[in-house]
Amino acid sequence: MEIILIAIASFYIIFSVLFYFFQHFIFFRPEILPSSFKYNYPFPFTELEFDTEDGGRINGIYFKVPSSRGVVFYLKGNSRSVKGWGKFAKDFLSNGYDFVMIDYRGFGKSRGKRSQSRLFNDTQFMYKWLSERYKEDDIVLYGRSLGSGIAARIASWNNPRLLILDSPYYSFYHNTKRFAFWAPLKWILRYDIRTDQYLKTVNCPVQIIHGTKDRLFPFSQSEKLQALFPKKIKLAPIEGAHHNNLPDYPAYYQTLYDSLNKKSN
Repeated sequence: MEIILIAIASFYIIFSVLFYFFQHFIFFRPEILPSSFKYNYPFPFTELEFDTEDGGRINGIYFKVPSSRGVVFYLKGNSRSVKGWGKFAKDFLSNGYDFVMIDYRGFGKSRGKRSQSRLFNDTQFMYKWLSERYKEDDIVLYGRSLGSGIAARIASWNNPRLLILDSPYYSFYHNTKRFAFWAPLKWILRYDIRTDQYLKTVNCPVQIIHGTKDRLFPFSQSEKLQALFPKKIKLAPIEGAHHNNLPDYPAYYQTLYDSLNKKSN
């Protein structure tokens, strides 16, 4: 019995140490691109690049349309790079919006050590850059999957016209706990990303779009968020949709376009 307890304790400690140091490999699946890589899209665009004060680099893409209605700042998920994610620009350009997307550090051509605070700070830097070119009432924040919590954080610091959360999580801690409920996550999890807390101080309308068959971030997490702030959050269930196939459903586009076309109060 003593040997079994020692084995369990050893596993617990070893797992905790390994998880603490290597969780980046679990949560992030970046596509790294050489600095010389050339993006190619069917729409005119400008490549953005900014050097940060701590030695990092933010790379992104910026699409503009004539006489735009505003700009959508799209915070992407945890995989690949803007090389592939840039295709989603068409859904917003076709509605008369300019479009901006950046890669998080360690993704694409963005460089530097990644952390939760740096994710927030880099995104806030880009939001400030946009707010110098657009009125805040013309800025829409769109957060997809991992990016949903980051978008909620930025919305809580600013006053965009609209926040759209695509397949969000209640909090990163809450979702991770589903898979490692027995681990000391409060001490070893470097990313808690409290979407539930950030939404408390978001002043703009919030539109959540979520597939009812999502297994990565269950639909129930969006229901919990909507229940916290029913006056500011609208929840659109996409019946039968999973985590990565919302664009396969007409209901997704109907909700998205209705949200973008609705005039601010």
